Amino acid sequence: MDFTPTGAQAEARDLAARIFADLATPERLRAAGTGSDPELWKALTAAGLVAAVEELGLLGLVLLLEEQGRTTAQVPYAASCVYGQLAIAAHGTSEQRERLLPGIGDGSVVVAGAFPAQQGVRPGARGGLSGTVPVVPWLRDATHVLVADAGRRLWLVPLGEGTGIEETELTAPWSAGRLTLHEAPAEPLGTGTGTGTGTGTGTGTDPGLSPGPGPDPGLSPGPGPGGTDSGALAPDSGADSGALDSGARAPTAYAPDATAYADVLAAARTAFAGLQAGVCAGSLARAVAHTNTREQFGRPLATRQAVQLRAADAHMDTEAIRVTAYEAAWRRDAGLPYATHALTAAWWASEAGQRVVHTGQHLHGGAGADVEHPVHRHFLWGRQLDAYLGSGSEVLQELGELIASGS
Repeated sequence: MDFTPTGAQAEARDLAARIFADLATPERLRAAGTGSDPELWKALTAAGLVAAVEELGLLGLVLLLEEQGRTTAQVPYAASCVYGQLAIAAHGTSEQRERLLPGIGDGSVVVAGAFPAQQGVRPGARGGLSGTVPVVPWLRDATHVLVADAGRRLWLVPLGEGTGIEETELTAPWSAGRLTLHEAPAEPLGTGTGTGTGTGTGTGTDPGLSPGPGPDPGLSPGPGPGGTDSGALAPDSGADSGALDSGARAPTAYAPDATAYADVLAAARTAFAGLQAGVCAGSLARAVAHTNTREQFGRPLATRQAVQLRAADAHMDTEAIRVTAYEAAWRRDAGLPYATHALTAAWWASEAGQRVVHTGQHLHGGAGADVEHPVHRHFLWGRQLDAYLGSGSEVLQELGELIASGS
């Protein structure tokens, strides 16, 4: 394996770093509150840093998200790239890619993700999706939501008729919302346009489909977070739609082929692990700067052995998150099985991530308890990321079961 960025990836990373450093300042972040920064989002899309993700690959996206994490820049970059750009490029039809990718690239279309699979979301008897997703990050900025239903099928839902958004009590500034679906028009990803009723004949064999990792045996859906299995949809669920790779179904049940779902979830876990690596690196950089300038008894705090050991442990944890995210992303780009690697990166992002952001606050002393201090944003983001898409114990259980199954 070789994690050395290509020339295009390195240039994109450096450009992103400059944009985030210039526009994601503490003053602008305070002004944004729990919303996003439209000027920053416009700058990123105008620079081509969303449209380029399809070419840069998942590893390129991880590099870009590291730079976002360093500044905790308030834009839906990770969500729209993973659930929009990469998911549609890999699993959408030619028509879906042609219709949606240009808008995602220029920022006029923003895609949020209702992941992992939501047990309460099911296709209704009259077509469309019904159910509730308690928390969807960046929902308030989205024009579309990629929904994974109880049967692990992927649906593109345009926000509007049949959808409702409510504020959440989420403290982390992720512009999150509660999504309610009332027979909302929905389009199965990979089977063309529709209203949610589908045809039951989608086979995923459209030659225009970008296979991504494809039906790689290393990508197994396994149980959902917490070890719960979504199972098949009952015959009275009204699930009469075919999603990507579903094939024909028996009239009494629907047994989904969750290859697309597993790939999008694994890619999301990898990408958000990269974001966590940046959040941790930014928190640690602030702590190092603080302890080098803050003096106690006539000496900088950084000269104290206890401070040095805490910082060293945080650095090693940050590097572990980074390298596991790089490996999972590199394997996906190379077309290799990467399900276990994505879960490994997610575990490090959860377990090590919370240690690092706690250390960052602790090394700031009393200043770290100030919710107006920039390091507090790293703490909020780190704690939000450590549970997103599964906590450490949940992804560890998934990883163990995936290894035990020999997938």
